Amino acid sequence: MSEALKRQAAAMALTQVESGMRLGLGTGSTAKHFVELLGERVAQGFDCLCVPTSEVTAAQARSLDIPLTDLDTIDRLDITIDGADELDLALNLIKGGGGALLREKIVAAASDQMIVIADASKLVETLGRYPLPIEVNPFGLGATRRSIEAVLVAQGAEGGLKLRLAATGESFVTDGGHLILDAFFGRISQPEALSRALLDIPGVVQHGLFLNMCKKAYVATADGVRTILTER
Repeated sequence: MSEALKRQAAAMALTQVESGMRLGLGTGSTAKHFVELLGERVAQGFDCLCVPTSEVTAAQARSLDIPLTDLDTIDRLDITIDGADELDLALNLIKGGGGALLREKIVAAASDQMIVIADASKLVETLGRYPLPIEVNPFGLGATRRSIEAVLVAQGAEGGLKLRLAATGESFVTDGGHLILDAFFGRISQPEALSRALLDIPGVVQHGLFLNMCKKAYVATADGVRTILTER
């Protein structure tokens, strides 16, 4: 049922895409449906140029003959379509469950509009139920981890900090060669302050709080696709 809902949300997002647009392609199980649907349109002659947010998404797009470029070649994107691990009604997000948060944030920031696609299980009143991914440089990991733990205490986190592991049992490594620490908050009451505090830590590359970036979300429920909008 969940995959069917994700595909419904992806199909709604596709209605916002016009021929000739430059698109950011997200990463994750819901974004994968959007790429598949876009590939079907491209096979019928639809014109677009896309920037993928991960090597996984790039490989999927190439397999569907979706034209790809990068942000060195073009300066702006019309729309980025991506999923989210959590979103609230103000369309603030937690992303990074798939490990692509840095590239996802770079691509979203280079876009005129970010549209999120998700199923209803991702919609929450307050962010923090899903662990917050924090991308860090491998150098000085212990020092960086201690600094992050201090921020967690100051922010009233309910859980701890865990180094993400790959299926092999080795440390998970992002496309950029970084590691990910997952922070368990339970509830994030001051996301803006948390964002600033984390980015002030030298070893932190980026975090999965996407604040004031998303303008529209399509959330698929059992009763149909719900559209959530913000004024920003």
